[in-house]
Amino acid sequence: MTHESDVHTISPELPAMFDGMKLAAVATVLYVLVRCLNLKSPTAPPDLTYQDTPLNRFLLKSCPQLTKEYIPPLLWGKSGHLQTALYGKLGRVSSPHPSGVRKYLPMQDGATATFDLFEPQGDHRTGDDITMVICPGIGNHSEKHYIRTFVDHAQKDGYRCAVLNHLGALPNIELTSPRMFTYGCTWEFAAMVGYIKRTYPQTQLMVVGFSLGGNIVCKFLGENRMNQERVLCCVSVCQGYSALRAQETFLQWDQFRRFYNFLMADNMKKIILSHRHSLFGGSPVKVKDLDLGRLYTATSLMQIDDNIMRKFHGHSSLKEYYEKESCVHYIHNVNVPLLLVNSADDPLVHDSLLNIPRTLAAKKPNVIFSLTLHGGHLGFFEGAVLFPQPLTWMDKVIVSYANAMCQWEKQKPPCQSGQLSPSSCAEEKA
Repeated sequence: MTHESDVHTISPELPAMFDGMKLAAVATVLYVLVRCLNLKSPTAPPDLTYQDTPLNRFLLKSCPQLTKEYIPPLLWGKSGHLQTALYGKLGRVSSPHPSGVRKYLPMQDGATATFDLFEPQGDHRTGDDITMVICPGIGNHSEKHYIRTFVDHAQKDGYRCAVLNHLGALPNIELTSPRMFTYGCTWEFAAMVGYIKRTYPQTQLMVVGFSLGGNIVCKFLGENRMNQERVLCCVSVCQGYSALRAQETFLQWDQFRRFYNFLMADNMKKIILSHRHSLFGGSPVKVKDLDLGRLYTATSLMQIDDNIMRKFHGHSSLKEYYEKESCVHYIHNVNVPLLLVNSADDPLVHDSLLNIPRTLAAKKPNVIFSLTLHGGHLGFFEGAVLFPQPLTWMDKVIVSYANAMCQWEKQKPPCQSGQLSPSSCAEEKA
């Protein structure tokens, strides 16, 4: 009798205890989700650094994406990691298939540069002939979904697009010399630009670079003033500006940067090893001392760069390779209008690197630096709650900026176009 009474007195406490544990577990999961998904983070317009000039005022007025809130998908879009992961795994959603023609350009060292040429799907709004020359990210090419999505969007706005395929990046194209793309080699991009200028003598150029491609295009424009001829503007998205400064941050676990470093190194190994016969079969002087054993065991891009990549161009050290191939030493020579875009939650680009474009934009009147609060690395997805839209904020802002630049060139007085002498300009103003 007493035993039964004891049972009845403790059994009502057990469900309450288990309910408390469930509530604690649910609260913990919700807390982790809120922290990991960054749900409490606000949305905001990009943080802009620029000088107050007539051109910059016109650009900001004509390009609403730069002054309005960027609103990512509610449930996951405020996580830079998820934005980056979705870009890395899927590229884009509902990616189109623009039709282009592949071009092959023989280089002086025996290499063969390739690029894909896409004609516009209609006339440009200004009636002018405009070509976007595009340099993709590390190990990327014209067949990547984010490139296809952007090209399709630009074609519909009347732009011809030429997309560089990084040397060795296309799996079905064999290398014709013991060399592949590197962090800052501009040779293939220069060959593509030269072809476009010769083939379309009336066309004006819009230069676009994504991630590593941003480094290449800015370095290309800054290497030689002649490279800026017939260039209306340049847009760089999600680049890091200085490989030398970035290498230390890539070894840190902050924002899981070391993990991303490992993933990118693994992808680079696959690309290199897929061309092992072309790169190492003949044992040329330039790469005869390469240690393939070190390549197999490499866990970071720096190890691959030191043992393989720097030797393609004869750099004596990793430091020399990073210094000479980074656009930070050339970008101050770029005088055409330049839009530099980065995201504050990009897990690949450390915040300290953003002082480079911020300082540049504060000093040079032709530069606008746009820093979004969210977007990850080449993500910039937009959408209501869960599902992203096919077009990203990045696609829209580049084409919008390009349209504004074309409109400015069409409308601005001859004095600003350089068609009149300084004395004539003074008379015109008087």
